[in-house]
Amino acid sequence: MRLCAQVVETCCITMPAKDPLIETLKVCILNLKSEGTVTDSSPHLVSCCELLELILRKGLQQPVLSLAHRDYWQCFEQIVQHDTCGRLSSVSLSVQQTAACTKIITSQGRGRFFIRLMLMRRTLGSVVKHLLHTNKVIEWYSPNIAILRNEEFLEPFVSLSMVLSEIELKLNIENCSFLDECWQLPVCQIYEAVPCQELGMVLRYLDGRVFVLDLLKGSQAQADMFAEPGDIIDEVNGISLRNASNGQAGVVFSRVKGQPLSIRLIRCRGDDGSIYQPLMKHLRQLKEENPLIQFGPKSTSQRTVGQKRGQTQCVKDGRILYAVQFLGKANIGMSGGKEVLQQAIAIVLGSKQAKKEVLLDIKETQITCTDKTSQQKLFQHHFPKISCVGRFGRQPDLTIFAFCALDTSQTEKPKGFCCVVLQAATSVECQEIVSRIAAGFKHTEWFV
Repeated sequence: MRLCAQVVETCCITMPAKDPLIETLKVCILNLKSEGTVTDSSPHLVSCCELLELILRKGLQQPVLSLAHRDYWQCFEQIVQHDTCGRLSSVSLSVQQTAACTKIITSQGRGRFFIRLMLMRRTLGSVVKHLLHTNKVIEWYSPNIAILRNEEFLEPFVSLSMVLSEIELKLNIENCSFLDECWQLPVCQIYEAVPCQELGMVLRYLDGRVFVLDLLKGSQAQADMFAEPGDIIDEVNGISLRNASNGQAGVVFSRVKGQPLSIRLIRCRGDDGSIYQPLMKHLRQLKEENPLIQFGPKSTSQRTVGQKRGQTQCVKDGRILYAVQFLGKANIGMSGGKEVLQQAIAIVLGSKQAKKEVLLDIKETQITCTDKTSQQKLFQHHFPKISCVGRFGRQPDLTIFAFCALDTSQTEKPKGFCCVVLQAATSVECQEIVSRIAAGFKHTEWFV
């Protein structure tokens, strides 16, 4: 009995110690490696980042004579400040970029932003090694608790950091406005528009963010439907609106008046239609203030309409493209007004050009047409160069529509106007396309 007890005791002593954080991180990294190139949509990315954060925080001691809370972000700042040999140039640039980011206002957010930068730039392993060799910083960690001060756990963690540095990650670094609150990222999209008098949005400032409350009837915002109530304007032409005060968005829009617009939007809903959870409390407050406002997934009737339209539409890169027929185009001379449109359509139809199945993409600033089979771009016209659009007014051809634009197909200089004729699947879809094109060039008002 005594011999067995000794054997058991020996086995317990020689058994290698394991930390649950390290073991879980190992599994997570194996899952990431199996994906190839990792993007923000990876189901394992958030878990990996959360584990790294827990490891970097474990055993981090708070200063005794200071009321300021210490987080792992301060560790990264310090290793750069204590670099006297200039060996950390790449790390220093990442620290500077993190500190300069105006969309983050807390140490937690900056630490998370820096972790994402390290993962994307494949420098995590190098940064961890520098952290371990900066004595003044490593002393902030408790030798009894911290993984970074435990020799048994430290080696596997450094090895895993080096493995992570070998994985290719393509992350959207600009999507960072909610890192202060959580690791889960919202859907972030960019809307581009030509200069216009006004977009036509009702805004509400709440908790340092600019929410869209409503789209004014007849405005460019309503015509393009690029935003919906509950969405957040994150930045305008590169100017961040994070932590914005009342009226700041209006000031920014006035500053860029007359310039092409690039608006970064944070969607209140995910790709699956569900509400982005960190916004729930804000949307609840907006709902209390405006009982008629609607958030959340589309209604059943709206989904049914979308399903019916889906038969003649497809989705590419998150955009809806219309599947139509290209009937032809022709130069119609130096007049491209609406008074010549019906005659121009008749001329093109009379030429009996070969029909093509195409995909029509009505973007915020231009129209693009692509051959459905070969994926070759047939034409692209920006709204400022479009003079008119309309349907063919003769029965039963109410599915045929056309637009006139400056003809630059043969030479760089305009050679009059050309008329482009297409045919939609239904008269309803035809009217929808015409309305979208009309709304596009209607708002191309340039300022001097």
